[in-house]
Amino acid sequence: MPAARSVIHHGAFQGVTGSCHQLFLTDVDSVLIDCGLFQGVESSTGSSGSALAPAIDFPLDSVRALVVTHTHIDHVGRIPYLLMAGFRGPIYCTRATALLLPLVIEDALRLGLTRDATLIASVLELLRSLLIPVDYDTWLALEVGAAVGVHLRFRQAGHILGSAYVEFEWINGADPGFRIVFSGDIGCRGTPLLPDPEPLERADILYLESTYGDRLHESRRDREERLRKVIERCVADGGAVLIPAFSIGRTQELLYEIEDIIATHGSFWPAITVILDSPMAAAFTNLYQELNSLWDAEALARNASGRNPLDFARLHVVESHAEHERVVNYLRSTGDPCIVIAASGMCAGGRMQNYLQALLPDPRTDVVFVGYQAEGTPGREIQEYGPQGGYVVLDGERISIRAGVHTLGGYSAHADQRELLDFVLNASHVGRVRLIHGSPSAQQALTALLRQHHITSP
Repeated sequence: MPAARSVIHHGAFQGVTGSCHQLFLTDVDSVLIDCGLFQGVESSTGSSGSALAPAIDFPLDSVRALVVTHTHIDHVGRIPYLLMAGFRGPIYCTRATALLLPLVIEDALRLGLTRDATLIASVLELLRSLLIPVDYDTWLALEVGAAVGVHLRFRQAGHILGSAYVEFEWINGADPGFRIVFSGDIGCRGTPLLPDPEPLERADILYLESTYGDRLHESRRDREERLRKVIERCVADGGAVLIPAFSIGRTQELLYEIEDIIATHGSFWPAITVILDSPMAAAFTNLYQELNSLWDAEALARNASGRNPLDFARLHVVESHAEHERVVNYLRSTGDPCIVIAASGMCAGGRMQNYLQALLPDPRTDVVFVGYQAEGTPGREIQEYGPQGGYVVLDGERISIRAGVHTLGGYSAHADQRELLDFVLNASHVGRVRLIHGSPSAQQALTALLRQHHITSP
């Protein structure tokens, strides 16, 4: 029987996706921190060679609640399977996450499980009934099962809207004040629209993400300058810039910076159109605007000056699948310069695949990757083989890559090695750090760095 304060990992322990961690509050009462889908190569095989299915393959008899750090699919995509397995406990999250989560789950259901509208509606109704929104920086007593005297708090993680790292503190018993922290995904400092991550106060045990534990990002100024140059090449060559982007977070950051580039430099260009072709991204962008009280000071000031960074004159939102098909065919035949932002972020599905199939063979096209491309995804293959003039298989079709391929690492929503290290070192006390949510090479590099600073990282 697991002991209190022990953790069993059901994903993102020795890999990057499928975040799901089971924390025992007592010997018989536990909570899940996230319940995400495996993606890329991790969705087909694990380290043992066995399939990593989305179904819940662990017992739920001790699970009393679910705590959600944020709404990316690799952190919440298994929630429908959790509900199908019989889970009916409370789901704790920030207020913004409570608004975003039903949209994410609805999309996950349509893509991965069913298009039955009645079934989807019943799942979403159940989900909403279990949600318990919690304010940032507010301690909440977890009265679940026999667990008494354990408090929960969400802190700003700066990763996407509503994202948080989560703290558990035991306030009585043999060791009052003992604190365990799960980082979720920590964002970068200076991310557009979002406040910086709240500094960590202290942790006796910190479960820390390590996605970029082995590298540094380029600066925000550098990434915007590189994006500007790609756009200018697009204008000069008369081609399209294709940006595969996740619907939540990355799309809104891109719109923010593209609006700034156009406002600063665009008067010298022809009227270039920015196409947002993702129903989910459009819905989330609307929510980001409704929740602008959570924006950072820079974004609020720009909005107050009359420049809406998420809704500007040259932005065109594709409303229907029929319009999407017309746009793809038009660009295939004309090559008019434009910027297309569409899902999926790793090119593993969604409308971006249609643009890639149509425009990758055209040398006037530029593909810009602005986020992590997991091993085994089409995005990773384009990233690796595109500069060599290779090919990628999309929907069973071999597509030659003659387009320019660019990677702007500074657009990652994850903290880089330096920011992860600062997150640990700036705390008043950190007992042990256990790295999760990272490739073996990233975890090894960050472990070595932590040990140089005398931080224990098993």
